[in-house]
Amino acid sequence: MSIKFKQDNLVGQSNSFLNVLDQVSQIAPLDKPVLIIGERGTGKELIAARLHFLSQRWDQQYLTLNCASLNENLLESELFGHEAGAFTGASKRHEGRFERAHGGTLFLDELANTPGLVQEKLLRVIEYGEFERVGGSRSIKTDVRLICATNEDLPVLAELGEFRADLLDRLAFDVITLPPMRERQEDIMVLAEHFAINMARELGFELFSGFSEKAKRTLLDYHWPGNVRELKNVVERSVYRTNNAYVPVHDIQLDPFESPYRPRQRIKALRPQAQALPVQESTNALPVATTAVVAAKSNQFDFNQVQDFKTLSQDFEVSLIKQALAASQYNQKKTAELLNLTYHQLRGYMKKYQLLESQQP
Repeated sequence: MSIKFKQDNLVGQSNSFLNVLDQVSQIAPLDKPVLIIGERGTGKELIAARLHFLSQRWDQQYLTLNCASLNENLLESELFGHEAGAFTGASKRHEGRFERAHGGTLFLDELANTPGLVQEKLLRVIEYGEFERVGGSRSIKTDVRLICATNEDLPVLAELGEFRADLLDRLAFDVITLPPMRERQEDIMVLAEHFAINMARELGFELFSGFSEKAKRTLLDYHWPGNVRELKNVVERSVYRTNNAYVPVHDIQLDPFESPYRPRQRIKALRPQAQALPVQESTNALPVATTAVVAAKSNQFDFNQVQDFKTLSQDFEVSLIKQALAASQYNQKKTAELLNLTYHQLRGYMKKYQLLESQQP
């Protein structure tokens, strides 16, 4: 018979992981905002829940919201509520998360995606404990413990002017940075067995017969870019595919898409004008940021070869900054002017890409 129950996946014995749990236990009782930083799949949501349930607010509301899942208007309404008639479709008053979480905890994930207006209102809530509904004029008092999470480098975003520095100051009473799975080598098999046993229960197995040596080596040698979440999926899939309680798991398929029949051709055609971006040689100065996309070094972009948009964008920004530095003889103020950036924004980008120590050719 299948047994289903909610599991706390905060399992491990590595020093880096245990230090995080100690930090959580220390900060949880305080009514202070906490910022959780970590790569995708490291368990930011679980840490946030643990902070709430170890606090004095454990028996009050615990609400969560992913800030990347809504556009600016919907996010503002969902956080702060709205009055009837505030916008088209607002037929009645709506209480937002801050209002409904009064006395409890509100967890905001993907904080870096919040637009400027929402950041401004968040700052007011943290400083004064009050806000106004969208379309309203009356201040509403609230007592909410705010926990936020992101996988972005918020200090760098603040230096670039892409995140409010004053809001970051208020949120960062304490920052909990979660170690990625590759830094928790001794936890891999502990977690793998934890997930495998739970999956065996779900499948109705009488027991779990463990992993073969080959399976253990596969799990330990992999770098786990998706961290704990990816490990959980891989292990559960392996137990399910083995489908035998009395046989140790031997085959670990890290990539569920791996198949000799996997289609490799892109069916969805790109617009003709987007197939290639021709290079435009600069004359006396580099183009400004708004037209920089047509000044790439390569003769054209082969979009069929693009594997990671974020990496491609970062590589392009690094190349553009280096070209601008060379064109301005490594004078950073002139470089910032060429790129239509402020001096501090340029410094932020250079810090982000570790160019401050290597700007000379």
